[in-house]
Amino acid sequence: MTNFQRARSEEQREVRRQAILDTTAAMLEEMPIGVVSLNELSRRVGLAKSNVLRYFESREEILLELLDRAWRQWVADLPALAHAGIDQDAPVTRRTEQFAAVIAGSLSQRRVLCDLLSAQAGVLEHNVSPQVAARYKRAAVANVAGIAALAHQHLPELGTGAAQLTAAIIMAVGAVWTHARPSAAMLAAYEADPSLTAFKLDFVPALQDMLATLTAGTIARASA
Repeated sequence: MTNFQRARSEEQREVRRQAILDTTAAMLEEMPIGVVSLNELSRRVGLAKSNVLRYFESREEILLELLDRAWRQWVADLPALAHAGIDQDAPVTRRTEQFAAVIAGSLSQRRVLCDLLSAQAGVLEHNVSPQVAARYKRAAVANVAGIAALAHQHLPELGTGAAQLTAAIIMAVGAVWTHARPSAAMLAAYEADPSLTAFKLDFVPALQDMLATLTAGTIARASA
């Protein structure tokens, strides 16, 4: 992946670090998080596993950094989508539905981000040091703040509840994504017994409904 045997300068170390991140990102495009291993990453990046661990303390640290990267890109893209998808002169009930549609729709082509968000608390925040955990959480707080500011801009009726709503949105994305991707066994069960498909979720519509409900509820509480 690089044209030098050993990274001797800070610049070379950063090149190698980015190569590890980019290789892992490419793997995430091919496979679910649970299949991404340090052994395969080491093979693809052309380094011994012990050398990969010189740059990142664990697989989870690499994935947390990629989550932050994907999350920041999403936050950067949302303002234009919200401007195009939300009518600022519409009644609050309409803007609530439009906001939910914008957020859900914006995630429809961001499989890796959704995959990482679904694994954030249960997998990625484990097997890391307190220092890495704190660095990631500070980045996550900043990302939440960016979405909260956008939500408040288009729905000032949220009042001080925008940040709390945004945190709930992130949890909802992970939960709905997980349930909208059933296992092979569950898909077979749906095929064998169509009555069970009442519990099968289509990611974007299910997320949009949940976000509209969460947003309307937050506005109702703010006005109470």
